[in-house]
Amino acid sequence: MIIGETMVKAKRKAGKGAKERKAKLKTACVDVRRTSIVEIEKVSNLRNPIFIEGLPGIGFVGKLAAEYMIEELKAKKVAEIYSHHFPHQVLMEKDGTLKMLKNEIYLYRNPEKGRDVLILVGDIQPASPEAQYEVVNCFLDYMCEKGVKDMITIGGYSTGKISEKPRVFAAVSDVGEIGKYKTLGVFFGQTEGSIIGAAGLLIGLGKMRGINGVCFMGETHGSYIDHRSAQRVLEIVAKFLGIKIDTSKLTEKAKESEKLIRKIEEETKKSQIEVPTSGPSRPNELTYIR
Repeated sequence: MIIGETMVKAKRKAGKGAKERKAKLKTACVDVRRTSIVEIEKVSNLRNPIFIEGLPGIGFVGKLAAEYMIEELKAKKVAEIYSHHFPHQVLMEKDGTLKMLKNEIYLYRNPEKGRDVLILVGDIQPASPEAQYEVVNCFLDYMCEKGVKDMITIGGYSTGKISEKPRVFAAVSDVGEIGKYKTLGVFFGQTEGSIIGAAGLLIGLGKMRGINGVCFMGETHGSYIDHRSAQRVLEIVAKFLGIKIDTSKLTEKAKESEKLIRKIEEETKKSQIEVPTSGPSRPNELTYIR
């Protein structure tokens, strides 16, 4: 009996090792002279899947919300995205290794017979318009392959002010979709400007492929990493999906960040009084969205 159990454990360990080697081999063979989606695990039989994007942008609202969601739901990584359009640099890790810049897709299979969720996060967004179009179209190819018909993108709406109760603004690809989001407590028609990057382009190009989309934008200062805004947006997303996510850790992070921000602002004001500048003043209102 003990021998049998040992053999089973050994087989499981060998199987796990084989999977890891296979994933590494796939990654090793990626042609990074183009944009490539490397599937770590084959995804199929999804239940009415919805796609959520949370890449770096204003206030890191989308990135914070999506990464927290992945952690709390224990979502599983199923794909990595590499591209020659990402900056020409690698990241130095704490263990002394180097890591290529990449985006990742995680899968949460809802155990309550609700919708399965694919979540996109990553280190970076492409900088040029041409690069954005190519990479975003790769994301959309993946979505179409997996049968995605709806998506949510998350970004920050910069006002240049710190808000203790940030609002969540929204914009949709189809006016007929507004009704199903209004009950969540989001605001439509109260934003100006453009949605720059993947958060906007995914919605625009997705509509041309028959995918309905909504962009949730958390109100944020714009110059700081905003955990409070990310928490508010995440609460909206969780409510819409009908899943429970404990956001208390984000509350604590928000308090820590706000203390630091106020300290920096106080020091900045002191330095401005002591050393007046004659340069152009910064506008009070910002309407840059990403």
